[in-house]
Amino acid sequence: MSSNALPPVVDAATWQRELEALRVREKAATRELDAIAAQRRRLPMVELPEYILDGEDGPVRLADVFDGKSQLIVYNHMWFPGEKWQCPGCTGFTAQFTRLEFLDNYDARYVIVTQGPIDEALEYKRRVGNKMPWYSTANSPFGADVGAPPGEGFAVNVFLRDGDKVYRTWHTNGRGTEQLTHTFALVDLLPYGRQEEWQDSPEGWPQSPTYSRWVSSEDVAARYGEA
Repeated sequence: MSSNALPPVVDAATWQRELEALRVREKAATRELDAIAAQRRRLPMVELPEYILDGEDGPVRLADVFDGKSQLIVYNHMWFPGEKWQCPGCTGFTAQFTRLEFLDNYDARYVIVTQGPIDEALEYKRRVGNKMPWYSTANSPFGADVGAPPGEGFAVNVFLRDGDKVYRTWHTNGRGTEQLTHTFALVDLLPYGRQEEWQDSPEGWPQSPTYSRWVSSEDVAARYGEA
């Protein structure tokens, strides 16, 4: 007899019935997400001034960060001056994006913008093996103006370009960024889920302090980094 916490064992017909009951909620959630996306496509937008960021090849206009595309997703990466290892959440989250060329078919690009000086940011990118394009807003108010000021949180912003004019169309932070990750989507399929204390799980399920199972920045570097 196993000593592990396990779901109840039932016959196949009962299991199918329970699965179909859950499927009703899953389908409803899918339709709600479709409706949310439809509302997002109807949001108004805000015209932005001409920001100058720092890129790998020097200063670059925000309009040119689009690299000829009309749509741009920006992950605003947290940065703490003088620290060897930056935010583990940001480091682990962005480590998963290794094949972004599919966005070309949607006239879009996805990049990282951080408050860290560009030389330090690019060195960190290499250390942790990040595959995304990086830019710095250390010499620009851009980060602070889009909800990611120095020393504070991360964010995701979306922009639309019409010629040389750039517009801000969407923003989220906190758990709003989860919709962009496949990691939690996969883990949430598992019987034990994320195993974090805040989650609603059956009695006896394994649970740990929040963030304790997250990959550290050091782990990301060890697995994917160049050093």
